[in-house]
Amino acid sequence: MVTSDHQQLLEHPVTTGDGVAGVERPRSLLEAVEADPTPLLDLAYRHVVSARLFDRPQVVQLCRLAADIETKPALLHLPLSGKIMISAFYEPSTRTRLSFESAWHRLGGDVISITDRSTTGIAKGESFSDVAEMFSNYGDVVVLRESSESAVYEMMRGLRIPIINAGNGVDEHPTQALSDIYALLKWNPSLADPTYRGGLRLGVIGLPARMRTVRSLLLLLAHFAHAFEEVVVVSPDNSVFSDGQREELQASGLRLSVTESLAATLPSLDIVYINSIAWVGESYERLTGDLKLSAASPLKPDAIVMHPLARGEELDTDLDDTPHNWYFAQARGAVFLRMALLASMTQRVSDIADLPRPDPATHS
Repeated sequence: MVTSDHQQLLEHPVTTGDGVAGVERPRSLLEAVEADPTPLLDLAYRHVVSARLFDRPQVVQLCRLAADIETKPALLHLPLSGKIMISAFYEPSTRTRLSFESAWHRLGGDVISITDRSTTGIAKGESFSDVAEMFSNYGDVVVLRESSESAVYEMMRGLRIPIINAGNGVDEHPTQALSDIYALLKWNPSLADPTYRGGLRLGVIGLPARMRTVRSLLLLLAHFAHAFEEVVVVSPDNSVFSDGQREELQASGLRLSVTESLAATLPSLDIVYINSIAWVGESYERLTGDLKLSAASPLKPDAIVMHPLARGEELDTDLDDTPHNWYFAQARGAVFLRMALLASMTQRVSDIADLPRPDPATHS
């Protein structure tokens, strides 16, 4: 039934964007970071299964390249024309699948997709290594999401094309973490400066042990430990970290603490990263209790809120129209970050950005 509210929505045409709205932040990042495509050479034809693959220069230059792309309404060249991405999502997804497919299309490529596990050979017992053999004949890059932590590694054995891990159980989600870092660098380009001592406090509301987005994000944040006074994990759960996880992060220089009280911690945080989904086997559970944010929460006036989405009751919609909202910027920026990554993996960086073409012979 069409209500009066619905009727009002129908009375006016859609206000379309020009493709360059809101580019001030990526431009600031471009101005703050000098272009150097050399670190991106090592990403050519590499599997991307973990945030551990990336060093700090690669993360910064990927984000700079993403900013360069975001400031352009359309690419002058479509470097992936004739190339095919296999989008294999054996687990539900909206933002990750569509942003990858959008990124590949925007680069000029074509996409073939799997969106329903029950319609594939995997549902009949086919091995991931055998599927990988077939994928190698059908496309140029695979993007895989699968609830099993081991599937992406099993598939790597039979692949002759690169694979990107788009989420594997509780393990990792490296491109979401890259998108998160991209949002942070646009918010504060000084983070890209290794001499910057910002004294920032970042709060993670969730479970690093069972949240793949958080696990990958913390690994990348370790490259920027110089900018953070502390990363505070807010959770009532006793098993916040998996075995060895906290020790690895602290050894990399990240200063960590754990608290159960969101109310006591929130007023001191510059960045609040909230995620509601924790994996349990092949299913998931949402955070409960008082771990919720709304416009009434005691946030610092200039604090930003990040969320990988999809959200539940933990993130009230009344924050959407406040300056705290950076979760929509995360989702928007993911397309450009993934374009930057895909261009790097296919050695097309110089085709989409006004950068010097590095000489691979001089790169060690």
